[in-house]
Amino acid sequence: MSASASPHQILSPSGWKPAKGYSNGIAASGRTLYLGGQIGWTADQTFETDDFVGQVRQTLENIAELLREGGAGPEHVVRMTWFITDKAEYLARLRDLGEAYRAVMGRNFPAMSVVEVAALIEDRAKVEIEATAVIPE
Repeated sequence: MSASASPHQILSPSGWKPAKGYSNGIAASGRTLYLGGQIGWTADQTFETDDFVGQVRQTLENIAELLREGGAGPEHVVRMTWFITDKAEYLARLRDLGEAYRAVMGRNFPAMSVVEVAALIEDRAKVEIEATAVIPE
């Protein structure tokens, strides 16, 4: 799946170093979709991998499926919050994460936060991602 650039206004003040892989802010108006935290299991709640990047890709695919259900696509995502269980693994695998992200979400880079947590509710989960999307009217 490939998505085009965001249809929303990317907020990037002059003089700020450009954000890499995310946006500092986005202005949007329209119909809003709020997606609860998604993890790296399949639709039948089965983990097919314990690999961090594999779980991220499945999580993003779950988000893309919810977006389609709501009449949106990855290009409509304006905000994501990632909860990860291992900051060192996240930083060590940035290149692989970027490839998995672009394969599912395209070149849309919403406002994003990443938070390391001690654990997630599902013991095998290594990542949980919340997303907000806005479909322009």
